[in-house]
Amino acid sequence: MSRHIEVVAGVFVDDGRILACRRAPGKSAEGRWEFPGGKVEADETPQDALVRELSEEMSVTVAVGELLDRSATPVGDTTIDLACYFIADSSETPRHSTDHDLIRWLAPEELDTVHWADPDLPAVGKLRGARLRL
Repeated sequence: MSRHIEVVAGVFVDDGRILACRRAPGKSAEGRWEFPGGKVEADETPQDALVRELSEEMSVTVAVGELLDRSATPVGDTTIDLACYFIADSSETPRHSTDHDLIRWLAPEELDTVHWADPDLPAVGKLRGARLRL
């Protein structure tokens, strides 16, 4: 029997570069890169979940912007339904994460230099080669 998990992620863009985060050892998908975020709770909208997750994980307050991509990806016996939103505004530039051991700012043409988690690949595909002005 397959599980279905609704997840949200934030796409931070600064000076045309995109924030990528590497999953820390001991976490699921350790060593793979992703956009920061987390699970949507039963009583939350995706946008509210993203604000909460980024506050908990990165100690930043954000305004959620436009939806970049929403895709369902099978991972083992689980389907990850990931919605990636642009971050329209942030209280500060993210500098650390409780779920990640490394964060990097990548230009769109550099996105293929890291090993992305499978659920993030559809959004990465849309960002590859994009001219970002956020």
